[in-house]
Amino acid sequence: MSIEFAPLDVPLQRRLQMVSIIAYTVFILLGGIPVIIVSIYIMLYTQYIRLLYLAYVAWIFTFDRNVGSQGGRQFDWVRNWIWWKYMADYFPLDLVKLPSCKLNPKRNYLFCCFPHGMMATGAFTTILTESRGFSKKFPDHRAHMHSLSVNFFIPILRELFLAIGGVSSSAESLNYILSKPEGGNITALIVGGAKEAFYSEPEHYRFVLKNRKGFARIALQNGSPLVPVISFGEPDIIPHLHFKQGSIFLKFQMMVKNKFGFFPLVPVGRGVFQYTYGILPNRRAINVVVGEPIDVTKVEQPTPEQIDDLHQIFVEKLTQLFESQKKNYLKNHETIHLEII
Repeated sequence: MSIEFAPLDVPLQRRLQMVSIIAYTVFILLGGIPVIIVSIYIMLYTQYIRLLYLAYVAWIFTFDRNVGSQGGRQFDWVRNWIWWKYMADYFPLDLVKLPSCKLNPKRNYLFCCFPHGMMATGAFTTILTESRGFSKKFPDHRAHMHSLSVNFFIPILRELFLAIGGVSSSAESLNYILSKPEGGNITALIVGGAKEAFYSEPEHYRFVLKNRKGFARIALQNGSPLVPVISFGEPDIIPHLHFKQGSIFLKFQMMVKNKFGFFPLVPVGRGVFQYTYGILPNRRAINVVVGEPIDVTKVEQPTPEQIDDLHQIFVEKLTQLFESQKKNYLKNHETIHLEII
């Protein structure tokens, strides 16, 4: 039960990194709660701001409800905020584009990212921000990333997520971006989603993929190449509690997942002033490796066999990427193997 406290003489740069990671954690893990608190305060204790806020909420649900499925609206100046760089430096985090990753500027690409971990930190930070120079490494393409549709109905936070390139994870949203005839778009999907977050555990790479084939169907319908992306170190930054089968806590998690589409996980990270308890991620290196594109020929009405074939090819390429690169980024790489579940 002993607590390991952080030293008092922490350099300013590390303090700024800590502030940035606190904001990120609040945004990802607790995003809806602060919005609810702010909304209650505005409604109960303000007058003119309350009217503006009501007008803003009405605008969201009346005129702006579909923006997440229609390409979003991003702003480069938000993607370039210094906050993101401090956040990437916290871990630290790196974006590695392999020499074999060559993209055609006239095509749209679907980046299939693994693993989700607790917060998909690696993919989020490297693709949705310029903290690691995404646009310099992929100068001919504009970046997007898919997330739960409910995120685009949370006032205030939705604007931040839209500004950095967030879009809905619906099939409509994927098709909207991948079908653009001029090309030049990269859209990233955390294929394993919330279920993969449930299986997250340090030094274990469990990818929820065996029965996830919708992305292959959409890629075929649009003729969009698939690009495997692996965030080495993602499961190590913040574990979560695993409850026993049949426990009331596990039943509650499953109920929330079935109703709202995500697992309410209990993070076991660090705190602000100590390293032993808290919900903040630990300082562990994350290396996001972008592999070789898998070419896809457009088939407007793909058969189940064609979808299965592309899915199998993707699983093989993803496995090859993991096995070939793990020695570069995982300390115990000899005992760590990929699990497709």
